[in-house]
Amino acid sequence: MKNIKNILITGKNSYIGTSLENWLMREPDKYKVDTVDMKDGSWKEKDFSQYDVVFHVAGIAHVSSDPKMEDLYYKVNRDLTIETAEKAKAEGVKQFIFMSSIIVYGDSSSSKRVIDKNTVPTPSNFYGNSKLQAEVGIKSLESNDFKIVVVRPPMIYGKESKGNYPRLANMAKKIPVFPDIDNERSMLHIDNLCEFIKVMIDHEETGLYFPQNKEYVKTSELVKTIAEVHGKKIMMTKVFNPVLRLMFGIGIVNKVFGNLVYEKSMSDYDKANYRIRTFKESIEMTELERGQ
Repeated sequence: MKNIKNILITGKNSYIGTSLENWLMREPDKYKVDTVDMKDGSWKEKDFSQYDVVFHVAGIAHVSSDPKMEDLYYKVNRDLTIETAEKAKAEGVKQFIFMSSIIVYGDSSSSKRVIDKNTVPTPSNFYGNSKLQAEVGIKSLESNDFKIVVVRPPMIYGKESKGNYPRLANMAKKIPVFPDIDNERSMLHIDNLCEFIKVMIDHEETGLYFPQNKEYVKTSELVKTIAEVHGKKIMMTKVFNPVLRLMFGIGIVNKVFGNLVYEKSMSDYDKANYRIRTFKESIEMTELERGQ
């Protein structure tokens, strides 16, 4: 019988943490999963030596431009990550998986923006910078006995996801017309992410990874697909495009209609297929589940 992998997820009740826990628990003969809340200091007393893998997802996820928040971002996203990794290494954990973000490359832009292997991270806010500094901080801990996986996913969506996706989904169900702007985004469905993390654990990987769906997504296509799932017709129009182009640089317009993609081959993983959901299938699943 194969050894069961013991996995500790930091960030109890987080969207990604809970999703991964449910995903792995479908195979209880292969994985045993615990979660720990990082909000108070009690995690420091926890014995990490019983775990093979620590999946560190605890952190502040939403982007804030409030300067009063800056210290907290570095404290939680950088310092807490490094402290957790140091404890994991000291107590004999074999693999540490850190959820970073595409945000380390800065914001999306009005023109085509393709990130490739040579693109240097240039965070445009302290959220992105705190994630990047965490990556740098844990990198030095890496050894043959302590493997580190850094994951920089693009926008993650799925049932109960937060952020832009539910906003767009609600719009798709209500409005009759939507701007047709030619943009491209890398996205990652939660099931594809969970499968990716599972594959990282199974293959005891180390290194920097950029998982994404097979397909790039155009915002108007996304909205149209969501509307179709709900049996609604939505008209795409270029009438608003000149006005929207003038508004580029304004946070929300950039977020919704900006361009930000990973060059496709960066996201290939030759040992296993983690992209188990197509874009269309993932939208159908998400919307039908959200509707329940």
